[in-house]
Amino acid sequence: MLRLAPLALAVLLTGCQPFQRVALSFVYEPAELPDANVTDGLPYVDGSGNPKHRFTFFAPLADSVREAEWPTVVFVHGGGWTEGDRAQTFGGEDIYGNIGRFFAARGIGAATVSYRLQPEATWREQVHDVARAVEAVRQRAEAEGGNPEALVLMGHSAGAHLVTRVAVDEEEQARAGLPEAAVCGVMPISGAAFDLTDRRAFEIGENYDYYGARFGPPGEYPELPPEGPPAEWQTEASIVPFLDADEPPFLVVYAEGDYPALIRQAEVLLGALAERGIAHEEVIVPGSSHSRIVAALSRDDYVAGPAMLRFVRGLDCE
Repeated sequence: MLRLAPLALAVLLTGCQPFQRVALSFVYEPAELPDANVTDGLPYVDGSGNPKHRFTFFAPLADSVREAEWPTVVFVHGGGWTEGDRAQTFGGEDIYGNIGRFFAARGIGAATVSYRLQPEATWREQVHDVARAVEAVRQRAEAEGGNPEALVLMGHSAGAHLVTRVAVDEEEQARAGLPEAAVCGVMPISGAAFDLTDRRAFEIGENYDYYGARFGPPGEYPELPPEGPPAEWQTEASIVPFLDADEPPFLVVYAEGDYPALIRQAEVLLGALAERGIAHEEVIVPGSSHSRIVAALSRDDYVAGPAMLRFVRGLDCE
C-alpha cells in the first residue's frame, strides 16, 4: 500500500552509508555528463524565493544529438505528495539527477523538477507548480536548441500522478501558459492515484484515509465507505476522468513486484487508454519493486531505460 512506499525506499536507500552503497550497487549505475551541460537552481516562478520553485536542466551532448531540435524529458519525483526533492540523494548517489544525465548523454534534453509539498501546498497547487515548471523547461529547451513542442513528461509514484494530470488537464496547461500540443508524450512510472474512484484498488491494499488526507477536504477518512457513488474529491483528483482521444501517447511502466494496488492502478489506466483509443505501451520491469525501479531507470541495460529511449525517440512531435 502506498503509505509504505517511503519506508520501503528507506530500507533500500537509507541507513548507514555502507549499506546504502551495497544496496545501490545492484541497481544503480552512474551516467556520465559534463558539469557544463548541467544548470541547477533555475526558477520557474518569477520572484519566488521558495527553493521548491526550482528545476535543474540537462543539455544534451552535442555529438549525441540525433536531430537538430531534440526532445526534452521532464522528470518529477515521488514521495507520497509530502516528501522528496529533485536534489535528494540516496547513499551519496544523485538518483534523480542521474535520470537527467542518462537522457542528456544520449541526445535528449532533460530536467528534474522540485515542487511544494503537502501540507504547505494542496494537491491542486502541486499540479500547478509542475505545470509552471514544464512551461519554464519548454522555454529553456527552446533557448538551448531543443524542440519546444517535444516535451515528454515523466514521473515516479506521486510524481507520475502529477505529470499525468498536467498532461491531460487542458485548463491547467493554459493557466501555466503551456501551449497546446507542447506535451508530446507521457511516461508514468509505478504511478498512483490514476483513478481514485476505483474501489478495487482500495480493497486490495490502498488506504482510503491516506488518499483522503491528501486529496479530500479537511476531515477524517478512517475507512472505505460502503458501496455507493465515490466522493467528489475522488473524481476531481483522478486522471482517468480527464482522458479523451486527443491525449499524447503513453508509456506506462511499473515493477513486477510493485504494490498490488499500484499494479491495479496501472491496469485501470491502461484500460482507459485503450477504451479511448489513446496510443500507449506497457512495460513491466521484472524482478523490480516500487523502490528499486527508480534507481535503475537511468540504465540502458535494464528493461525500463531502453524502453523509454525507444518511446521518446519514436514520438512524432510537431
